Formats: sequence, C-alpha cells, structure tokens
Amino acid sequence: MTPAKTPQTMKPATAAKKLGVLLDATPADFQQGTVSRTQLDELLATPPEWVVQLRLNGPHPRQIVASKLGVTISGLARGGVTEPLTTAEIQDLLANRPEWLVRERATQAEVRREAARVKQLNEEKARKAAHLARQESQRAAAASN
Repeated sequence: MTPAKTPQTMKPATAAKKLGVLLDATPADFQQGTVSRTQLDELLATPPEWVVQLRLNGPHPRQIVASKLGVTISGLARGGVTEPLTTAEIQDLLANRPEWLVRERATQAEVRREAARVKQLNEEKARKAAHLARQESQRAAAASN
C-alpha cells in the first residue's frame, strides 16, 4: 500500500514570482501561508481581483520593471532603481527617458543584435557542415558502386 500523496506546496515568494506580482504587495494571508500547486494553477487560471490589480498597476517586481523598460535587472541597478515601481512610474520613465534609461536600452539593443549575429553565424556554419556531410556521403556512395 502506498501512502497518500501530499500536495506540492511552495513558499509565498515562489508563488508570487510565478504570478508576476510583488510579494510585499500581496494580502497578508497569502504572504503568511503556503501555496499548493493546485491553488497556484487556480490563481493563474482565474486570478482574483488583487492579482489582476497588482499585475495592472503594480508595484511590480524588478524582473517585470526591467522587462517593461526594455533593460536588464543589472541595468536597473546601474540606473539607481532599487525599489519596486508602479505602472505609472514606469510610464513616466518611458515618457521622460532619463539618460541612464536611454543608455541601458541602447546597450540591451546592442546585446540583442550581437546575439542575433552569432546565431546567424552558427546557423550558417551548421548549414555548411551539413552540406559537406551530404557531399561526402554522396561521394562514398558513388565510390562503392
């Protein structure tokens, strides 16, 4: 006889991260308990009003702020952004474009361009290698006939 399975649970911080919300902004009962996988799935499928409002208005966790601003989390730190931001604060930064944000977005764009260039280069090398392998295979087949 196997023992009954216990439901998977996670810490509130993990659940908040998976929900894309800031833990400190969640209700106290959420912060103090554990969240089961089933509860998380339910929160993701049919989010309660507090999840909807936090996702919409914030305050947002760093990874969400960085994503909305088009920079990295390190870029936020270099820009002096250490606290969670609301959607209004993010929109204000995007509208006013402080110098650090312009610089970090340019850096991020350059990193993306370089990653695309390297990916294209690797794909071209793979195509050439596959072509050479096909040619070698055809030569070997022709030589055996």
